[in-house]
Order: sequence, then structure tokens, then C-alpha cells
Amino acid sequence: MGYGGSVKDAGEVTQPTNDGGIDGVIKEDKLGLDVIYLQAKRFDADNKVGRPDIQSFVGALEEKRAVKGVFITTSSFASTANDYVKNINKKVILIDGEQLAGLMIDYGVGVSTVDIYEIKRLDSDYFDAET
Repeated sequence: MGYGGSVKDAGEVTQPTNDGGIDGVIKEDKLGLDVIYLQAKRFDADNKVGRPDIQSFVGALEEKRAVKGVFITTSSFASTANDYVKNINKKVILIDGEQLAGLMIDYGVGVSTVDIYEIKRLDSDYFDAET
């Protein structure tokens, strides 16, 4: 998505356990002047992420003195989670499974092209030309 320069330098994944509620860190710019913290949850479609999960993530952001975070889930967010992020000072973006799939397609992450369709339109200039 253009954050942090090269893919190698754009961010890092934290340790799998005892990560303090942070799963990854993305450099917002090439110099790393600002960072965005990530939390990711792989939940079943019927298991929504609720406000307590978001509050816990916001607490982890506070511990890092961070003001920006992205919470990603393969499922969806409860309305209480969405309402909560609207009323806090930190900038927390919630990305649900549907949005995640769209971003993966847009940026070619974890997907491959199966078919490409060519769509043609009538060239009216061709028929207007005198031969």
C-alpha cells in the first residue's frame, strides 16, 4: 500500500505470544517517523469482534504511546466496537473480512489471476472514415 518504502523495510511482525496486544508494526513513511500498530484476529464468520477486544487493543496502543492502529479480523465487528472507535481520541481503523478480501484483491496479496477478459467497443471512427 506504499507504507514505509520497500516491502522489507515497511514493517514487522511481533512475536506470536506475549506480544502485548500488538501483532505488527508498519512504518507510515520511509523514515519511520510515525508508525501504525496492528492487531489481527482470525475468527469464524459468526464470531464478531466486540468492544472488549478493541478496548484491549487501544490499551496496548496507549502503552506504546501510539495514536494510530488498525484492527483486522476475518469476521466482522459488533456495533459496540464500531461505536467505541468513533468516540476515542486515537485513530483506530477497523477492517472486517469483507474489506480485507477487497484489499487483498486490490493489492495482489494472497491472490492470483485466473482469467483476464478483453472487452471491446465499437470504433465509430472506423466507419466514418472514407476509403
